Amino acid sequence: MGKKRIVYAVLAGSLVLNCMFVFAGCMGSWDFSSFFQAQDQGGQEESYETGVADAASHADEIAAKLGTIDEIINNYYLNESEIDEEAMIEGMYAGYVAGLGEAYTTYYTAEEYADLMESSSGEYSGIGVSVSQNVETGIITVVNPFENGPGYEAGIRKDDILYAVEGEEVTGEDINNVVAKIKGEEGTTVNLTVYRPSTGEYLDLTVERRVVQNPTVTYEMLENNIGYIQITEFDKVTVEQMNAAIDDLSGQGMKGLIFDVRDNPGGRLDSVCSMLDRILPEGDLIVYTMDKDGNREDHYAQDADTLDIPMIVLVNGNSASASEIFTAALQDYGKATIMGTTTFGKGIVQVILPLDDGSAVKVTQSQYYTPNGVCIHGEGVTPDIEVELETGSEAATDGGTAADSETAAEDENDIDNQLQAAIDQMKTMIQ
Repeated sequence: MGKKRIVYAVLAGSLVLNCMFVFAGCMGSWDFSSFFQAQDQGGQEESYETGVADAASHADEIAAKLGTIDEIINNYYLNESEIDEEAMIEGMYAGYVAGLGEAYTTYYTAEEYADLMESSSGEYSGIGVSVSQNVETGIITVVNPFENGPGYEAGIRKDDILYAVEGEEVTGEDINNVVAKIKGEEGTTVNLTVYRPSTGEYLDLTVERRVVQNPTVTYEMLENNIGYIQITEFDKVTVEQMNAAIDDLSGQGMKGLIFDVRDNPGGRLDSVCSMLDRILPEGDLIVYTMDKDGNREDHYAQDADTLDIPMIVLVNGNSASASEIFTAALQDYGKATIMGTTTFGKGIVQVILPLDDGSAVKVTQSQYYTPNGVCIHGEGVTPDIEVELETGSEAATDGGTAADSETAAEDENDIDNQLQAAIDQMKTMIQ
C-alpha cells in the first residue's frame, strides 16, 4: 500500500504543475501572448528554457518530499485502513491554492464545481436560504431565507449564524463547500445548527431538501406610485427577473424606483452588466477591469433601452462586489441617489477556470473600476445620503408600507427606517 501511495503522490505532484501550466495557457489566450513575442527572441527563448528547467527541478523536489511524507504515513499512521487516497490528492490541490493566503482564490473538486455551477444558475435542490461569509472571521450568516422555502419553514431566519452542518462546525470553511454539504437529493434531510444572536440560542434544525428556484428579485408598488425592487443576488436568472419587474411596475404607472441591494453579496459580472444595460443609455461605460499586466477590458451598455425616472439605491455594509458595480455606475452617472451606509468594498474580480478532470480553480484575476476610474476595493461606495439602520418601534416615521416590507429589520414588528427614508426622499424627487 505504501508504494502505491508513493506513486499517487509523485503523480499528484506532477499534476499540480500541469494544472499550473494549463492555467497559464488559459491566461495566455487573454492577451498574454506578448510574453512569447519579445523583440529579443533569442533572449526570450533562453529565459523561457531556464524557467522550464527551474520548474522541472522544483517538480522533482516536490515529488521527493511528497514521497518522504507518504513513507512516514505508511510507517506510522495508526488508522491506515481509513486512508482515502483520492481525498489526500484533492486536499493537496486545495492546500496548494490556499497557500496564496487570499480568501477569494479557491480550488474546487469536480463535485464542488458542479454544485457551484448549479447554484449560480438559480435553481437547485436545497433548503432555500442565501448566506454570506465574513472573510475576516469566517462566520457564515443567513441573509435571505426564501419565503415558503424549506429553510424558512424549519425556523431559519435572517441574521441567523450557520454554526454546524451534520454536527461539524463550518465557521471558516469555504462557503461554497458548506453550501455543497447543505444541498442534496430532493426529499432527503440535512441537520443544521444555527446560532441566533438576538436570543443567544443555538438551534438544532432538521430541514428537508426541495427543488428551489432562487427568487433573486422581489418587487411591489409602494405608495405614491413608487416602485420597489429588492435584488438579493446577481445570478443568471436575475437579469430576466429584474426586467420583468421593471416592465410590470412601469405598466402600473411607476413614477420613481427604489432598488434595494442591502445584504446582497454580489454574483456574476455578466449579469450585473446586463442589468445596468437595461438602465443606462447605449454607449455608457458600465465598468472596466484591469489585470496584473495592465490589460484593460471595458464593458459598455449596448441596449438602446434606458430608464429615465428618479431612482434610489439602498445599500449597506453587506452590499458587495456586483452590488457595488451596480451602485457605483448609477452613482457616477447621476442616475440614482445612493442611500444607506458605506458598502463592503470588494473591488476585485475572480475568474473560474475549469480543468480537464472536471475540477476548477477560482482565481482573482483583476480589479474593477467604476466609470469614473475609481477602484473601491477596501473602501466601498459612500452613499450620497447616509442613513444608519435603527431597530425597534422608535425607528418608525409614519408607519407606511415600510413596516410591511420583507426588508424590515431584525424583528418583523420593526420599521425599516432606511427604506422609509428612501420612500420619503423619493416623494420629494417625483413631485
